[in-house]
Amino acid sequence: MTTTPVRVPLVQPGTRPELAEIESRIMAQRGRVSLLYQVLLNSGPIASGWERMLTAVRNQTGVPADLRELMILRVAVLNGASFEYDAHVPHAQKAGVSAEKIDAVRQEALSGVFAPLERLVLELTDAMTREIVVPEELMSRIQQHFDPKGVVEIVATVAAYNMVSRLLVALNVAH
Repeated sequence: MTTTPVRVPLVQPGTRPELAEIESRIMAQRGRVSLLYQVLLNSGPIASGWERMLTAVRNQTGVPADLRELMILRVAVLNGASFEYDAHVPHAQKAGVSAEKIDAVRQEALSGVFAPLERLVLELTDAMTREIVVPEELMSRIQQHFDPKGVVEIVATVAAYNMVSRLLVALNVAH
């Protein structure tokens, strides 16, 4: 299998002094400057804003880790972002998501393996990713399970990871 190279140069950490502060923040939050951040560092302001937003989405909301990781995996599958899927499988496992559910997010239709709340959140993920517009009936069911803060955080998680996966796919970021 041949892979197309990443469409922008990778910025090696420590090679651009003006990026030292953002590289330090990335290291503090993530423990390393991943391939994704080596791409993003081509624009200091984008890398900085990205790091802050995705840190908030991943680490500073009330979204349970297992639901968050299921949403992220599903977005990655729907958008063909294998890099994102592979990167988040370990996070999903750490959050207690079973191998059966991790495999099930790869299927076209949502499986019966998911608990009702997981299925509901994945329905939202599918609607936001595939159709963009969320039907009123689906949003009403989401609002029955989450307060306004939770609704914003769930929707922002799906939206943020659509952004991530679409950047990865557009720039050919892959393993």
